[in-house]
Amino acid sequence: MNYTITQAQIGTRPQVQIPDPRIYEYLGEEGMRKMVSDHYDIMSKSSIKGLFPPTREGLEVAKTHSANFLIQISGGPKFYEVTRGNPMMVARHNPFKITQEARKVWLESYIKVLEKLDMSEELKLSYWNYLDIFSIWMINTD
Repeated sequence: MNYTITQAQIGTRPQVQIPDPRIYEYLGEEGMRKMVSDHYDIMSKSSIKGLFPPTREGLEVAKTHSANFLIQISGGPKFYEVTRGNPMMVARHNPFKITQEARKVWLESYIKVLEKLDMSEELKLSYWNYLDIFSIWMINTD
């Protein structure tokens, strides 16, 4: 599958289409949590590792928050809303300097995870399209 990274401009908020809920149905809660965990494990060794908690405990908390959000956005239980309130993801990411390059590394790390999933190309594409466009929203630094 060809994972295209859309050109992005800081401060833009393109319309995002949520992932196909069949992704959550297919992977389930544990599968979604594993996918997010694998992604964070890759990023914690990448050039953007400084954007993530330096301790194992902190990284596990970040994995939980991210998984809760992605489970919720993919049609699963509202774990994120119950534990953290309204997502407000742009505001929550504001303290971190997220550049075009950081976004690219983040997305490339997800490509590695998605390629290993035993999931249909259609569902992978739906999830990828969400990640690709949603990640544009997080860019906050030149």
